Amino acid sequence: MLNLAEEQAEDWWEVEALYDLCFAPGRMALSSYRLREGVAPIPQLCVTARDADGILAGAVRNWPVCVGGQHVTVLLGPIAVHPTRQGEGVGGLLMQRCLNRATELGWQRVMLVGDAPYYARFGFRKLQGVEMPPPTNPDRVLGQALVDGAWNGISGMVSRYDGDCIPT
Repeated sequence: MLNLAEEQAEDWWEVEALYDLCFAPGRMALSSYRLREGVAPIPQLCVTARDADGILAGAVRNWPVCVGGQHVTVLLGPIAVHPTRQGEGVGGLLMQRCLNRATELGWQRVMLVGDAPYYARFGFRKLQGVEMPPPTNPDRVLGQALVDGAWNGISGMVSRYDGDCIPT
């Protein structure tokens, strides 16, 4: 049994250590990290998964980004599962929690950079006309509408959220 909870300030270093363990050392050079620099994550969408002993099994963080210069969107990730807990469905639980909570909070759309075959089971599809800053493989730019039609007519470059995007 895992306890899913909103990440707390005291979790920060432990979550960072998990990200260091799960991802390559150059993870912060990726375009998605540049979109996060200087922007606060969405606290209600930063979730930890701990076992009954309080040991961190997984974590996910989410940030707002701007698509096409005007549409606020959730950028999901990074999502990480401790290597000793992989294959147990921890990532799926974290993903579903984020998607459900984002919907409850009124977000209309979510996007991520990842493997389409894996994320398709959560409802993600390749986004046409939405461009991440280079170097990002366009086939890995995926999205999901949390509200019917939320991606209709939305295209353009993904940029850092600066507070001026239209919350649609």
